Amino acid sequence: MNHDLARYHRQMLLPGFGEHGQRQLLQSKVFVLGCGALGTVIANMLARAGVGHLVIADRDFIEVTNLQRQVLFDEDDVRDAIPKAEAARRKIARINSQVRVTALVDDVNHTNIEKFAADCNVIVDGVDNFETRFLANDVAVKLGIPYVYGGAVGTVGMTYAILPHTPRGDSPWERAGVATPCLRCIFEQAPPPGMNPTCETAGVLGPVVSIIANYQVNETLKILTGNWQAVSPTMLSVDTWHNTVRQLKVLRAYDVGQCTCCKQRKFEYLAGLLASATATLCGRNAVQLTQRASTCTHLDFDRLAERLRSHGKVTTNKFMLRADIQDNGQAYELTLFADGRAIVKGTKEPNTAKSIYAKYVGA
Repeated sequence: MNHDLARYHRQMLLPGFGEHGQRQLLQSKVFVLGCGALGTVIANMLARAGVGHLVIADRDFIEVTNLQRQVLFDEDDVRDAIPKAEAARRKIARINSQVRVTALVDDVNHTNIEKFAADCNVIVDGVDNFETRFLANDVAVKLGIPYVYGGAVGTVGMTYAILPHTPRGDSPWERAGVATPCLRCIFEQAPPPGMNPTCETAGVLGPVVSIIANYQVNETLKILTGNWQAVSPTMLSVDTWHNTVRQLKVLRAYDVGQCTCCKQRKFEYLAGLLASATATLCGRNAVQLTQRASTCTHLDFDRLAERLRSHGKVTTNKFMLRADIQDNGQAYELTLFADGRAIVKGTKEPNTAKSIYAKYVGA
């Protein structure tokens, strides 16, 4: 395809870009994993920058509460019940027709993520749970693909660019001496369900999402143009409400640990060994979710009940918590058990049940 470079003129004036860097972007393929708050900003800015091919994966549809921070969507998308990935594809086609978009309306899991990430130059994180992040981390390390982590909830956000160590040590970033620890070097295990707040229970400020997502795009553009020395070796943590910015030094995590993923090259999430499982319950219009073994600890029902009461009636005892949830005009009954199991009543679709769990409990 012949590309009109004039639209990228201001970008091409920058050191590290020029026409060569812009043509590298146009020839690049990026996997945007999740198209919610972070993912819409990421996809929007990468398309405007002229990244040639975006693969956007998301399993959800657009809700009116998304519009406060998910910048590619509008009220027409909500009314027409357009899946997020497809709505993003349509919007980007109007923003930059030079960019190819592959929209994947699918649940990304250990059975398909390697196929989705194949031939991509970078994986960019726009998801809302650590299980999928560790899955992306496994794929990035196995395939030797840079992975840009990001997360935001409330007024706090974090982001970090992973340039993975490879068995032969011959990647361009390793030759430049700037490889970084993987996500499991820093966070050995995912936090147990219910320990971390979610946007649905703690809220989220739109500006912190945009700050983190734009920083992720910034690092992605450095990677795609081969500006390895410019990629930050630290993890950025910001709190926009309390006006704090921290750069966390994490480089030693690779040297001092024996990471299961990037040192031992055991890809437990990619193998499905630590994946959550779902089962549709016959005749009950409900789905059971069984959490991965590493997080099957006892849930703090009191803490969860306090967070969920703003969404409906909550009852608890020492064995279980049951909450009535109204989500996008649909009624669900969420039952949590002490061993980490959950039953979402009101749907037979595993993807819907997983979305409800991720929104209101966390994963």
